[in-house]
Amino acid sequence: MSLSSAFSVGVLAQSSGLSWWGLAALVAYALAALAPERWTRVGGPALVVGLLAHVALLVRDVGSLGAPGTAARLGFGPVLSLTVCLMVAVHALESRLVPVPRVRRALAVAGALAVALAIVFPGEWRMLGSRWAPVHWLLGVGAYGLFAAAVLHALLLDESERRLRAHGPSALRPGGIGMPLLQLERLTFRFVQAGFVVLSLAIVLGVVTAERWRLDHKTVLSFVSWFLFAGLLAGRHWRGWRGRQATRWVYAGALVLLLAYAGTRFVAVVLLGRSPV
Repeated sequence: MSLSSAFSVGVLAQSSGLSWWGLAALVAYALAALAPERWTRVGGPALVVGLLAHVALLVRDVGSLGAPGTAARLGFGPVLSLTVCLMVAVHALESRLVPVPRVRRALAVAGALAVALAIVFPGEWRMLGSRWAPVHWLLGVGAYGLFAAAVLHALLLDESERRLRAHGPSALRPGGIGMPLLQLERLTFRFVQAGFVVLSLAIVLGVVTAERWRLDHKTVLSFVSWFLFAGLLAGRHWRGWRGRQATRWVYAGALVLLLAYAGTRFVAVVLLGRSPV
């Protein structure tokens, strides 16, 4: 590619909202998704490169968070992008300790879609008047990421149980899911517990520091999600819930929490064509 062609691509990328970081993330995620499972020396590093470019894209696009009066780019696109980025990061760290094959491709596809969605729907810049607003926002997104990781492990847990019922213990040999059922279950609930703590802190901080507290869709759905996860943890502790009975609660709570922020703004921006309140 000539220098003039590269410059033209760069100008087009910037004008369309696609930065070099976004382009690098899309290419790396695509390579990780398309590489065969046996190409571990290609797919794994490509996913890591996609994750690093994704992080750089979020740091650049979400905005500066830290002092009163600064702005942050808010919207369902950036929130979904950051949530998926946290999921990929959890997988990248976890795979260094316990190999989890067959997940890389799905996460790479999710990462590419999340980056593309954030480029198409970048959200709007909003001033953060309170010094606690960045903390509240980061806690909320952190809860999204932890519960998203819990959903990922719950899906693996359901697939492991399904294969165990269909084919017996031989179906869970190395090269399948790659993690014992009990370990998957423990990890799932650890992520749920951590997400519940972070979500609780986010809700308390939001209620205590809000200048004008109101009972809108975001608040109602956040509380509904909190009660769902509280019910799941209580059922797990006192009734020993496990398996699909528990994973259904994980899916329900995560879906409601996703609707609390990203869902309401998706409806406002995409379906109704107006700026969210």
